[in-house]
Amino acid sequence: MYAEYLEFSGFRVAEAKNGQEALDKAFELVPDVILMDLSLPVMDGWEATRRLKGDARTKAIPVVALTGHALKGHTDDANEAGCDAYVTKPCLPDALVDQVKKMIARRDGASAR
Repeated sequence: MYAEYLEFSGFRVAEAKNGQEALDKAFELVPDVILMDLSLPVMDGWEATRRLKGDARTKAIPVVALTGHALKGHTDDANEAGCDAYVTKPCLPDALVDQVKKMIARRDGASAR
């Protein structure tokens, strides 16, 4: 549902079924923003984010944790893994679009310096 709404809002979207596929696609496509579910099969989103942030090709890409993990400690854990923002599911699609726009603006502002 979120992917369809992001596409409807004008974004190009690529989806991955698991953490390893997310890494592979990120290295291939070098997206503007990555929305990372933290509960993924094969390789969880925590580890996938750590690897993305540890790789020169993808470390500057903003990663937004999009997850059903709503406990306070999970926000801290997501930040430690390298997530740049944290959105708890379910969320309104417009709120997610706003977060994606913020991440793109932040990234563009950082690269302009």
